[in-house]
Amino acid sequence: MAEASSLLKPSRRSRLRVMFSGFMGIVAAAAAIIACGALLAVLVYLAINGLSALNLSIFTEGPVPQGQPGGGLRNGIIGTLILMSVASVIGLPIGILGGVYQLETNTRFSRMLRFLTDVMNSIPSVVMGIFAYLIVVLPVAAMSPGHAFSAFAGGVALGFLMIPTVMRTTEEILKLVPVALRDASLALGAPQWRTTWSVILPAARGGIITGILLALARISGETAPLLFTAFGNLDFNVRLDRPIDALPLNIFNYATSPYDNLHHLALAGAIILLAIILVLSIAARYALKGQNVE
Repeated sequence: MAEASSLLKPSRRSRLRVMFSGFMGIVAAAAAIIACGALLAVLVYLAINGLSALNLSIFTEGPVPQGQPGGGLRNGIIGTLILMSVASVIGLPIGILGGVYQLETNTRFSRMLRFLTDVMNSIPSVVMGIFAYLIVVLPVAAMSPGHAFSAFAGGVALGFLMIPTVMRTTEEILKLVPVALRDASLALGAPQWRTTWSVILPAARGGIITGILLALARISGETAPLLFTAFGNLDFNVRLDRPIDALPLNIFNYATSPYDNLHHLALAGAIILLAIILVLSIAARYALKGQNVE
């Protein structure tokens, strides 16, 4: 009996492991509470100070000269939607096709491409803005002085920010498609491209849409790339070859202004931007709901 009880008694090393596991669990919980508390503090501050600034004129009026009352964020809201549309046209085809290529091939180039995609995911957005400035803004300025900054240049910067997110998400979700679906299609005589287009991609549709929406949510709040490309515009503009306004630029400019009415506009713009991101996130969860590719 004594030997049996000694075998059942936990060793000192096991007790230390349990104590260390409990301690790390407390540290992790505390970190989560601090992170959620910081997010809640931001949301409460915006709700207290920004909701009162929301009215119909925010959506229907453009900016006014600094120091004058009134004004709205119409230009920034429409400009943000235009920039996101241009970025989607540029980034989505490259991202989705790149993810398919990485899945379907296992060459040295595809492995290097996967590594570069992971590196691009961690590159600061300002670097993308400088890159778009070098390849779009400067050449246009050399050919046509006075038309350097444009909505197209801003869309290029945001589109390149979308590519790594969409590419990695597409590849990972395609890996979850059962191999049996691919084998069945190939066994029926379908070529590989037809199998990918008609079988693999439809099976992973929900996950791919989720990645697209998350990428859009990410670029919707980027400011640094637009400072080098879109630049901002006090006039209402929807042309792609002219500077264009955007909500992140409005928030940045108005928050650093000395006028109280512009501070309220900046807070209102932040709430609108959060609402756009929230809608995209909910749409992403809805797109993934019921999607089972395993």
